[in-house]
Amino acid sequence: MTDHTHFDFAKLSERERYKILIGTVIPRPIALVTTVSKDGTPNAGPFSFFNVLTHDPAIVAIGVENYSDMRFKDTARNIRETGEFTVHICDNALVDQMEICAIKFGPEVDEMEEAGLATVPGQMVCSPRILAAPAALECRRHTTLQVGPAREIILGEVVGVFVRSDAVNTSNLHIDQQLMDAVGRMGGHTYTRTRDQFDIKTLTPQEWERRKAGEKLAAE
Repeated sequence: MTDHTHFDFAKLSERERYKILIGTVIPRPIALVTTVSKDGTPNAGPFSFFNVLTHDPAIVAIGVENYSDMRFKDTARNIRETGEFTVHICDNALVDQMEICAIKFGPEVDEMEEAGLATVPGQMVCSPRILAAPAALECRRHTTLQVGPAREIILGEVVGVFVRSDAVNTSNLHIDQQLMDAVGRMGGHTYTRTRDQFDIKTLTPQEWERRKAGEKLAAE
């Protein structure tokens, strides 16, 4: 039997809780989020506290940490001002440019320009779309949850999605996950690729009973 170490989060500091969470909740998908300020300045930043929550309605969530004095960082402020943002799935080819977008530039800097990322205007939202990303989810703000003095969870309703054409079968909507080549975030500075994949089909109750019966017969 494997031994486990228990941590009481009430007895840990904020930093200690963070280290435990990013080391255990792995891999985490990465959202490269683009927004536009009310004066038209584009912004991009990656977030690994991100996932899809439901498909009906189609809701994604990103966890945003703002400044300790309650000032909003660019992504949170822009979403509050415009109500719109675009989530880009980050693939292996995009990692280096994504990391440039993670640099804490001032609000006047266009991270996509610094990273050499080509963009086009959004189709259903005001935020730009990064052409190199294998998928882009155009979102409108659904709800903002204030979960701490400088932390909030932004729920966005997906109103449209772009997927690279060679990775999607438009007849059955199957997406080739190898061609998507997405990366995920681990603990610390570590990332992982999603190329190593395997399939498991969930059994029906009837299939499970037949399996148990077969294993019982084999054991006799």
